[in-house]
Amino acid sequence: MTPIPLVLAGARGHGQWHLDNIRRLQRRGAVRLAGVCELKPLDAGALDGFGDVAQSSDFADLLDTTGAGIAVICTPIDTHTPLALAAARRGAHVLLEKPPAPSWAEFRRMADGTRAAGTACQIGFQSLGSHALPAIAGLVADGTIGHVTGIGAAGAWARDEAYFRRSPWAGKRRLDDGTDVVDGVLTNPLAHAVATALALDGSPHAEDVTGIELELARANDIEADDTSCARITTARGTPVTVAVTLCAEQPGEPYVVVHGSHGRITFWYKQDRVLVQRAGHGPVETVHGRTDLLENLVAHVRDGDELLVPPERTGAFMRLVDTVRTAPEPRRLPEGAWYADGDRRVVKGIDRLVGASADTLSLFSELDRPEPFPGLENSP
Repeated sequence: MTPIPLVLAGARGHGQWHLDNIRRLQRRGAVRLAGVCELKPLDAGALDGFGDVAQSSDFADLLDTTGAGIAVICTPIDTHTPLALAAARRGAHVLLEKPPAPSWAEFRRMADGTRAAGTACQIGFQSLGSHALPAIAGLVADGTIGHVTGIGAAGAWARDEAYFRRSPWAGKRRLDDGTDVVDGVLTNPLAHAVATALALDGSPHAEDVTGIELELARANDIEADDTSCARITTARGTPVTVAVTLCAEQPGEPYVVVHGSHGRITFWYKQDRVLVQRAGHGPVETVHGRTDLLENLVAHVRDGDELLVPPERTGAFMRLVDTVRTAPEPRRLPEGAWYADGDRRVVKGIDRLVGASADTLSLFSELDRPEPFPGLENSP
């Protein structure tokens, strides 16, 4: 088996994770890192174990000179569509980091363009490669927790002020020239919570969404939201709520809860861990495997395996992204609603609110909130 030559665009920040994953697959003979696209070249230490790797800030030229068969794109959100299309025009299949695009129009341009070129595109929602998803679907189909009454997702993370200064687009809704970015908590850092909840409902496609309610807020001095919730109604009639923050009191693992008439299933999606609780039975916890999305893309290219996360499977998520993009500016939480903890801001009582939202399928404004946490009743 000849390794597939691969180009990585964006090897710093989260791109380091992709670089390590590519190194793992290169050792197995599945791929060969042929090129790295970065504004500033990587040093030899970062490329240890890869052999001869071309480096350039010109993505299109790098694809041409290396003959890459796969491109992994982990670059600013607003560059995703043009880079994916550049790869597709050269016959390279794409692993595109989430969120796939900053707007519905750009998403459609990317999805339609890669399809027209006859190249595969995999969107980097790694949680959708978890073997827990089909396991949970089987439990639901078997009636283990009765009739599904709703799905709630919760994510309480902490990010310091440096996180929002990590790049010119960090924490922005749009760039100075008006280009959409939409780097909010719902659409980027905790986007997996949204995509995973929709997948567990069997509602990943754009047409599966019938309504979206939003409450967007921010404690940090940014344009985008850092503490928000959404309720998505699906064509199945399922309410899917997502409550997330980057201003947690005690940061924890994000999770999704499938509520049933006779029990519940909790899925900690970063850990592939599942807990089943139901009437008349003791709790059962299991840990599942996961298929790596780059491995799946390689198997698709070589053997025709079905892609786990093609663009169409992220259409429902992109409906949320576009709703956030066109919503009024996130409501600024007053200073009394948060406090400084070193170099980060903490929203008072937010951990409880995030958990309560997932438990009750409620928006923040519908919960008994600690004061002061005012104003969300009038959010879009």
